[in-house]
Amino acid sequence: MMRILLFLATNLAVVLIASITLSLFGFNGFMAANGVDLNLNQLLIFCAVFGFAGSLFSLFISKWMAKMSTSTQIISQPRTRHEQWLLQTVEQLSREAGIKMPEVGIFPAYEANAFATGWNKNDALVAVSQGLLERFSPDEVKAVLAHEIGHVANGDMVTLALIQGVVNTFVMFFARIIGNFVDKVIFKNEEGQGIAYYVATIFAELVLGILASAIVMWFSRKREFRADEAGANLAGTAAMIGALQRLRAEQGLPVHMPDTLNAFGINGGIKQGFARMFMSHPPLEERIDALARRRG
Repeated sequence: MMRILLFLATNLAVVLIASITLSLFGFNGFMAANGVDLNLNQLLIFCAVFGFAGSLFSLFISKWMAKMSTSTQIISQPRTRHEQWLLQTVEQLSREAGIKMPEVGIFPAYEANAFATGWNKNDALVAVSQGLLERFSPDEVKAVLAHEIGHVANGDMVTLALIQGVVNTFVMFFARIIGNFVDKVIFKNEEGQGIAYYVATIFAELVLGILASAIVMWFSRKREFRADEAGANLAGTAAMIGALQRLRAEQGLPVHMPDTLNAFGINGGIKQGFARMFMSHPPLEERIDALARRRG
């Protein structure tokens, strides 16, 4: 409940602050002087409603989408000793992290990977690939699971949904301002919204959406470091470093998971410059170094 209240309060604060800022800087008067008939306060509220609605809808169906897109099989009754061990390990880690037992699943993939998703920390899903279970040692698998439990306990799904909602809001908002400016000021359209508005708005949404995703990716990388720390606390720093080193050794393997679910993620080398801004995960070398410094 506290996180939902925080979500709503933050949403309201973002809309209020942006509205006040636009008024103080005189954007309403500037646009009106150039023939743009927009009520920026109403536009901002409209964009916030739709921006956050899309983000929240994605969050609430995240478990279902994850199961469908990865063909994850939920373990309800363990059929093998490996499945029994997996359930017991997740139960132990969840108890230590102070969250309810999530659903546990296995998805058919050769590459070593795992993900956690769900709309709140007490209604989550943790899944690992068949390849990870087959090739990683029990300590390494436990460390991977601890990392994913760390994501759940830290509330990362809600946090990123909130950030995505803010990003969606301002992408929609500024795209429509640009569209109106092009339509009214450049093309001098005085009757309703012309074709220039729609073309410019769609183009602006694409460009702004790509640029804004860098903000979401920056937060995602920060959350990965926190999940590594949580994994180290739950499974031991040595085990967490060992799991990351094992993942680094498998970087050449193909990855077939959707990017949005590539949670424990194998990144193919260290990207630099502009490409680095759009990485959802920090390079494994940086994650290993951060844990090594933490161990001292």
